[in-house]
Amino acid sequence: MTAKRISFEFFPPKTSEGLEKLLGVQQQLLARKPAFFSCTYGAGGSTRDNTLNTVAQLREHHADTAPHLSCIGEGREELVKLINGYRDSGVTRIVALRGDLPSGMGYAQGELKYADDLVRLIREVSGDHFTLEVAAYPEMHPQARSFADDIAHFKRKIDAGANAGLTQYFYNADAYGFFMDALQKQGCDAPVYPGIMPILNVANLIRFSNTCGADIPRWLASKLNDLKDDEVAVRAFGTEIVTRLCERLLAMGAPGLHFYTMNQAAPTLKVLDNLGL
Repeated sequence: MTAKRISFEFFPPKTSEGLEKLLGVQQQLLARKPAFFSCTYGAGGSTRDNTLNTVAQLREHHADTAPHLSCIGEGREELVKLINGYRDSGVTRIVALRGDLPSGMGYAQGELKYADDLVRLIREVSGDHFTLEVAAYPEMHPQARSFADDIAHFKRKIDAGANAGLTQYFYNADAYGFFMDALQKQGCDAPVYPGIMPILNVANLIRFSNTCGADIPRWLASKLNDLKDDEVAVRAFGTEIVTRLCERLLAMGAPGLHFYTMNQAAPTLKVLDNLGL
């Protein structure tokens, strides 16, 4: 069987203590030989400096680290500076996103409005230097006008020069299968890696899901509601559910898995142990 690609996502810590802890988490996850780590970029570039610093620290351990880069709220000149800076520092992979504006700022009429615009800019500035990952939404982006429009937009990102997709997290494997079928019908055969979110805290999961449009199936929400006051039970049940989801996705032909670690090692490691990865 072809080896499956595994990758892990972090968010930039706000303190030096948080960064030190994150580097310890990285060391635990490095043992699983991930293809890369990624590091998120706050709305409107609000965590730009922390992202730059975190990426530099993660790369000191000889780990391929992909900074997230979003174009909303950023000028073209500043984006070119960031792209060149990453290239010059040896970064070879970027997660290229449209991104969000900080709360209350409305929609920016910037020079680059969509992720495919950013992909084209990166290719214009740096050629094929970077492997470019872009976002995919098996349950449809919450701002998309229709599922067909969302499929077309993903294909535009690939046609602009992106190499692969990383999905928003989901708990319905059929959503991924339908998404991949729809892409293939449009002649798009780029690899799309499912994003996997461990279940750690019920209130946080519901809040995240409401924000990003990820669906929590009714049966799963009901079970989690019954367990919500018992953190140990929530995590044990969550590990079982996420393991089953990953098993099915890999059986369906998913080329690998991208884990949203929430800057913790143990929940992801338990799933990987269950999967034998």
